[in-house]
Amino acid sequence: MSLPALFDVPAPAKLNLFLHVVGRRDDGYHLIDSLMLPIDWCDTLHFERRSDGRLARHDLGDPLPADDLCLRAARALQQAAGMPLGADISIEKRLPSGAGLGGGSSDAASTLLALNRLWGLDWPLERLLPIGLALGADVPFFLDPRPAWVTGIGEKREPVAGMPALALLLANPGLALATAEVFRAFDALAPKAIPSAGAPRALARELADDRSLAARLHNDLEEPAVRLCPPIARLRAQLRATGARAVGMSGSGATLYGVYADRAGAERAATALTQPGGGWARVATTWESR
Repeated sequence: MSLPALFDVPAPAKLNLFLHVVGRRDDGYHLIDSLMLPIDWCDTLHFERRSDGRLARHDLGDPLPADDLCLRAARALQQAAGMPLGADISIEKRLPSGAGLGGGSSDAASTLLALNRLWGLDWPLERLLPIGLALGADVPFFLDPRPAWVTGIGEKREPVAGMPALALLLANPGLALATAEVFRAFDALAPKAIPSAGAPRALARELADDRSLAARLHNDLEEPAVRLCPPIARLRAQLRATGARAVGMSGSGATLYGVYADRAGAERAATALTQPGGGWARVATTWESR
């Protein structure tokens, strides 16, 4: 069977519907409990196989970062497989960096998945997972992007069945936050670690009830994120005023999201939201679990 020489793949954003920090390992990595959901806002990655073994990015616009996650992912897979083939990689970038939406991690995961196919490796997911985890704690989730209860440092995933699609308005004050910096601010607050309670069995039912939903959308990183980026608090108040069923923060911020009864409600809220220069808002929907 002949292999495809080129193709495009999506790299979706994710949302932390809630996030609890439940401990810290001896190596400094924090342990979390979180419900992570993929959303229908994606980068698009284009891959074309090369026979000379070279890996290259060909994006237009801003200079590539020196520590580019896509190239790191491609090199890691190439080395692990002893692969003589290479690839040309380009990205139509839509997801903002430093927003708590996992855009870089999703791009890295999509790179591993695409090259696994483009190079004819056909490795199972279990073989790609350790490569992904070495690139970042969120990468394993994006190797199988579906609603999941995520624990450990991000490497343990338990798919959650029956999750409904949620209509969202994502909003960001136009400021990027570094995850490491937010965790340092979290540690400076000297919080008491909360033991993991395990995945609740009635998540879908809880999320259908506004009171339960509002109680669920707690993110332990929001307080330190607000200390580093005070506009988050003002933006939260604005989202609440638009009639959201509940408001939460994704990842380490600074992106907040409101959950609405339907997409039309989210779109009405987007027109009512006022943002300072550089701020942005985006209507999105979570993917239902299948």
